[in-house]
Amino acid sequence: MGYSAENYRAVKETLERRRRAAIEESERRRAALHMQSPEVAEIDRALRRTGLSLFRAACEGGKDSPAFLRVVEENQALQESRAALLASLGLPADYTEVHYTCPACGDSGYVDIHMCACMRRELTLAGFRSSGLGPLLEKQTFESFSLDYYRADPQNLRLMERTLSMAKEYAEGFSMRAGNLIFFGRTGLGKTHLSTAIARTVITRGYDVVYDSVPNILADFEFDRFKNGYGAEPPRADKYLEADLLIMDDLGAEMTTAFSVSCIYNIINTRLSAERPTIINTNLGEDELQERYNDRITSRLLGEYRPLVFVGEDIRRQKLQ
Repeated sequence: MGYSAENYRAVKETLERRRRAAIEESERRRAALHMQSPEVAEIDRALRRTGLSLFRAACEGGKDSPAFLRVVEENQALQESRAALLASLGLPADYTEVHYTCPACGDSGYVDIHMCACMRRELTLAGFRSSGLGPLLEKQTFESFSLDYYRADPQNLRLMERTLSMAKEYAEGFSMRAGNLIFFGRTGLGKTHLSTAIARTVITRGYDVVYDSVPNILADFEFDRFKNGYGAEPPRADKYLEADLLIMDDLGAEMTTAFSVSCIYNIINTRLSAERPTIINTNLGEDELQERYNDRITSRLLGEYRPLVFVGEDIRRQKLQ
């Protein structure tokens, strides 16, 4: 289980910017307040002195010593005087305190040694953005996947109920040992919808997901192939080999060449060897796969991937009707 290094770094930078901005805003308010009210400035200087006195008294006599308790009383009186002065200026008592976006972690991303919920939420959102699915993640969920479009044929309905159940089970129990899926079925039957729903659930659980069409994936391999040195930019195709879950959409829509077949084999074989789960969507049937690709690819697809079959009538057409 792991968030992508790029997303983790970006989220840490975002939280650090928030933290710095909150501290700078606090300092700005304090400086402006001291200019407005010399009395508050003097109290703040006295509070700094009592802070040092508290530390010294605790070290010398402990927190139950008379000296420590006297400083506590002095500090409390100063705080009350300060709050009264701020109230007279129409300001809240915490006006100069640092107001973090997340008070639980102070915008650090961690509470003690545990990741804060705010950082986990930001990483999830970053995962949504980097997955390649964009707005689809908001619309295409398990909850919005309707079986009503398959009810015209009871056999199709039973098969799609099974497909939906297996997809949910895969997503909710996802781990790096979840194995691989291949979605078979004509266009417009819900393959992309369930792929997106799986991606959303898996990202929410903290895994790195990459989704793209096979033609786009091959274009990135082609770019890396002819690029003259990578320079500061990493290879574009690395993400397809390294993601916790790769979803390859529309296998069979690409132009078949020796290079494309080699790339597809490289992705499938590399991810199988590394035990990184993959989901493949295709409009091709098993016979068409065997006709189009060599035995090294088809034997892995048909032997190492669990098939989920999509049947029925084109949902897009049904919606139009």
